[in-house]
Formats: sequence, C-alpha cells, structure tokens
Amino acid sequence: MTYGQIATLCGYAYAAWEVGQIAHTGPTDLPWHRVVNKQGGMARGYVPGGPDRQQALLEEEGVVFDTNCKISNMSALVWQSHQSTLL
Repeated sequence: MTYGQIATLCGYAYAAWEVGQIAHTGPTDLPWHRVVNKQGGMARGYVPGGPDRQQALLEEEGVVFDTNCKISNMSALVWQSHQSTLL
C-alpha cells in the first residue's frame, strides 16, 4: 500500500505525511516495509535500517525494482480497492 492509501482509508486523504510519521514512531511489529510512496519509492527512515533495508525486505518477498530503486511493477502489486482514487 501507499501512505496515501492508508490515509484515505482512515478518512484523511491528504495525510500521507502523517501516516509516515506513525510508521516512523509507531509499533515496530507492523509490516511497515510494505508501505511505499505513490511512485513505488522507499520510505525515508520509517523502516529500521532505512530505504536499503526496506528494499531488501521487499526483494525477499519477490518485489522487483528498477534502476531508480522504485518498484518496477507498482500497478500490479499495489493494493487495489473498489475506489480507483486511492492511488
């Protein structure tokens, strides 16, 4: 999922930054490494070990990245709801 998707599902469509702050300071037992920005980029410090660790964890799950360190098949992997406006 993206930070914006989580914010929208919580009823605050423009609170993606705040979701990132929760990821940074919130419970570490949640799979924050699976939350990326809307372009498929890694978080900036929200995952212990930083963006490199986040990418490594996603690669272990079979996610493929392009040369710009973004998820190459983002549209196929990102969570889709019945509302197309969440991306």
